[in-house]
Amino acid sequence: RDTVATDADPEAPQLWHMEFQPGPSTLQSGCDPLSVLTALKELGELKVEALGYEDLRLGAFDAEQPQISWRMELRTVEPQERIDEAFAWCTEDCSWVITPPAGASEAAEQPSPAAEAPSATAPEPAEAPPKAASKAAPKAAPKAAGKPNASGGEGSIRVNIDKVDALINLVGELVITQSMLSRFNGEFDFTQLESLREGLTQLTRNTRELQESVMAIRMLPIKVAFSRFPRLVRDTGKALGKQVDLQLSGEGTELDKTVLEKIGDPLVHLVRNSLDHGLETPEKRVAAGKPATGVLELNAFHEGGNIVIEVKDDGAGINTERVLAKARENGLVGADEQLSDDKIHNLIFLAGFSTAEEVSDLSGRGVGMDVVRRNIHDLNGQVSVKSEAGKGSTFTITLPLTLAILDGQLVQVANQSFIIPLVSIVETVQTSEKTMNQVAGGGELFRLRDEYLPVLRLHELFGVPSDQDAPAPSLLVIAEANGQRVGILVNDLLEQQQVVIKSLEANFRQTQGISGATILGDGSVALIVDVAGLTALFTNRPGNSALTAA
Repeated sequence: RDTVATDADPEAPQLWHMEFQPGPSTLQSGCDPLSVLTALKELGELKVEALGYEDLRLGAFDAEQPQISWRMELRTVEPQERIDEAFAWCTEDCSWVITPPAGASEAAEQPSPAAEAPSATAPEPAEAPPKAASKAAPKAAPKAAGKPNASGGEGSIRVNIDKVDALINLVGELVITQSMLSRFNGEFDFTQLESLREGLTQLTRNTRELQESVMAIRMLPIKVAFSRFPRLVRDTGKALGKQVDLQLSGEGTELDKTVLEKIGDPLVHLVRNSLDHGLETPEKRVAAGKPATGVLELNAFHEGGNIVIEVKDDGAGINTERVLAKARENGLVGADEQLSDDKIHNLIFLAGFSTAEEVSDLSGRGVGMDVVRRNIHDLNGQVSVKSEAGKGSTFTITLPLTLAILDGQLVQVANQSFIIPLVSIVETVQTSEKTMNQVAGGGELFRLRDEYLPVLRLHELFGVPSDQDAPAPSLLVIAEANGQRVGILVNDLLEQQQVVIKSLEANFRQTQGISGATILGDGSVALIVDVAGLTALFTNRPGNSALTAA
């Protein structure tokens, strides 16, 4: 291999050697191995040699797992830190070895454990097939190239220089504001009140902009998650004998790196569900007067403080009669229970539910859609479905842009404050005890237009002591979770604000109906309501299970 002498010009391009083996879960996690090569190509002159493709036979390999590894030479003036960044998105079971130019660092004289055993991390094709290398990789590569921890503990992300410049400018603005306010450290004259107010207003603006800039650093385009689907749709459609036109839009929409990493699996389930259950075969589509090729759309966009992802198909739609019959057969719905079409559509998210006639690799096991709902709920998001017979279905995922900050509505219940996530709130209505309909067993229903909603009293569910001096609760916050609307009775609406989420489970214990806590401006602690968990807590109380189905 070529080397660079120790006395070479430090600004002259140096030759780096690299070997890269994607892991078995690389494609499933939404990572495109070619993005590593693309990133390296931006650093200088790159030569690439593919390994392992000689052994590939059509139909004899798993299309969802990487089959090829790469050997590369990069001539660049960039430091190793820039090269390490190219591998930052690799999953934990990927492996790679970066060999510095000879004499460029001590690493060349004292190779890392991974560099000592290149055959374990990026073997020659003649010694072992790519799959076998993938399984051996995790033991060899943890520290070879500073790769990130897949669980999110350590790692790195590539940040656009414009975002860094904006952050530096904001820090400068903050320093100026601090200097302005430091004038009031001594004696204060009331003639300076207006100047103080202006300084605090500027500090508030700087702080908010600084917060947004810092959060933007963690933002990545959803294209990273979308990039896996062209191949998935093509291979799955071919296996099912269906013609599919995949249309992607909103690929530049950004969201938090942590959310992006966890949204991949739910999206795969939804796409496979649309391919298997939604889109028809070409023969059936032509018979129904449709084009032989079905359309599957993936769309992402920002709405308020959230990101919305839509998975839409122009297939047959959800057969409400079949879904309801299957739910009754499985005991998920009562024999005489009457449900609206929207509630019937959302039955597909129940655990153990499937309308498939036989078990296959894609469906029939009663798992999948319930996992989608649970995973999205873990991200403080919501998922719903709208369907029209013969025209198709649209699955809508609503997620917060980040898991660190929440847009919430501060409410007062007795003498306590709670935060209800804005993403869960539909509307707020004025009510009174006279407008509540008492139900046998002690429950209450409120009629909102043509729908009866169960009423949840937070002070009863959480055991909050009632304030004798406080007026009776008269505001009903209509919230929705998992396709179920409920009314949360509160004493007062205070303000809407962004709050920093603190884990309750990490500092105390997991509590049903509560997703976390936050510290308010006055130093008090407010609990963040988990609407889905709150509904489950209410439903499990004796006599209330029938109310949530009303």
